[in-house]
Amino acid sequence: MRLFRVELTRLRWRRAVVALIGLAIVIPAVIGFSRVWETRPPSAERQASIDAMIEKESNRKGVQRRLAKCMDDPDGWGIEPGDDHAARCEEWVLPQAEWYGAPKLDLAEEHAGSALGVVTVLGMIAILVGTTFAGHDWASGSMSNQLLFEPRRHRVWLAKAAAVTATVFLLAAVVTTGWWLTLYAVANGRGLEIPDGLVRDGLEQGLRGAALAAVAALVGFALTMLFRSTVATVGVLFAVVLVSGTLMAVLGLDGEGRWLPPNNLAAVVLNGSTYWVEPPALCDAPLVPADVNCSGERHLSLAQGAGYLGVLTLGIGAASLGSHRRRDVP
Repeated sequence: MRLFRVELTRLRWRRAVVALIGLAIVIPAVIGFSRVWETRPPSAERQASIDAMIEKESNRKGVQRRLAKCMDDPDGWGIEPGDDHAARCEEWVLPQAEWYGAPKLDLAEEHAGSALGVVTVLGMIAILVGTTFAGHDWASGSMSNQLLFEPRRHRVWLAKAAAVTATVFLLAAVVTTGWWLTLYAVANGRGLEIPDGLVRDGLEQGLRGAALAAVAALVGFALTMLFRSTVATVGVLFAVVLVSGTLMAVLGLDGEGRWLPPNNLAAVVLNGSTYWVEPPALCDAPLVPADVNCSGERHLSLAQGAGYLGVLTLGIGAASLGSHRRRDVP
């Protein structure tokens, strides 16, 4: 526990880490503010102008003819029997306010839009926090001094890993929770409809994103402890992003989309994701068997994505810890 507190103090005094933590707060705040500003309600003058345009367009003869056709033949327009035909036709044919003004704040859209962007930003910053924290010890030569006070290397590695992982998780959890609660407060203040359970789903997504950010920090730390260089770690991660798809194709893995890191990351953040594969040759046959999926769409569950990322993290961590225990320290 003493080592853990020491590493927390060491982490707190890293200027680069403090700057990255500041970015982890500022960038999501800017994203959230931009969404709130872009979806702000129109002024009274602008709303009156929109209402006038809607009335003008709605009274056009062509629009009224299409509305009458929809009302006379709702089945032909694809309206379900149980739906309100009049309301559905007016929604589809008549001009709507959102056509002329700013879009409304839709928390369901933010769930897979800007919220995903916030988690991505936090993950990238987390990697930099992990690699910067470990890289400074190697660049400054202070690692050898630290091992004089605690010669059991595995304890030093574990204390550092725990400190950076816990710090990033707490930071990301606070940021994502605050981000979602702020959007909820704005939507509620504007009197917008919020589906039941959506805010809870958003908060759960934020916690999953915080866990991913913590894992990203741990991976960045472990790779830097393995390579003993921040630049090497960043280069390796950049190369993985660029060539992962090509590598999977060269290895001939069936459904290579299943093994791409971005797809598995999305599965964890979004509680499941979809990827595409080439439909089997049987789909070109005149009679396709009923059990053959020709859509090319495959589902990746949260458990599959978490398992994939967990195995990668354990493998990198084990290699890093093993190397740290055996290699000479300059």
